[in-house]
Amino acid sequence: MSEPAYQTHLPGGQHWSLRLRRGTTMTLTASEPDTNVGLLMYNPENLLERLNLPDSLKCQHTFKLTRGNCLYSDMGRIFASIIEDDLGWHDPVGGNLHAGHMIDKGWQPVSFQAALNDWTQTGHDSFLIELAKYGLGKRDLAANLNVFSKVAADDDGHLSFVPGHCKAGDSVTLRFEMDTLVALHTCPHPLDPAAEYPKRGVGIALGTAAAPDENDVCWQHCDENARGFANNRLYHLGAG
Repeated sequence: MSEPAYQTHLPGGQHWSLRLRRGTTMTLTASEPDTNVGLLMYNPENLLERLNLPDSLKCQHTFKLTRGNCLYSDMGRIFASIIEDDLGWHDPVGGNLHAGHMIDKGWQPVSFQAALNDWTQTGHDSFLIELAKYGLGKRDLAANLNVFSKVAADDDGHLSFVPGHCKAGDSVTLRFEMDTLVALHTCPHPLDPAAEYPKRGVGIALGTAAAPDENDVCWQHCDENARGFANNRLYHLGAG
């Protein structure tokens, strides 16, 4: 993996989108404890193809995502692989913060008119703002990954946020296996128990990595990942 070619910082409660080329790496580094980064992915050449977390979990037989796991599209291709991870658990099931969650939590919404860029945004609205730049809308929203967050399930299936899972300086690196449109935000997790709306930022570093081979940790993780990389090879030959 190369040294970062570009670095930036996204403050808490903000959003961004960018197109990342095949072979690009993106390292996210938590600036504060309990940082959350909501993440969606789309194929910029065919925006109907997007991140499919249910399939990503099913084919890798997991409830969490960490190093060795891949993020699949709904066409059975691999958008990105997790090649480095300090945490061991990123939440693919907790969903996205909506305005109703803020009301239920007693978080006092602050409007843009009152606070300009320091207003309190939801993950749902943040994604819609970014997706609108590419002609996408509500119908194009999919289940999002919550990077850095951990959600536990009890014996009755109730989900709860695990405070303290993410510490300042923890990082995760994604390697992109095909050109990918990435939308992300730093709004809080919908189950975050904080008394006030938390604003926790993330460092973003972009670099490059060599193409994976059959000895790669993500390729070797399970048979389905090997098939996913085969689907990518077919796609890049123009036959997929």
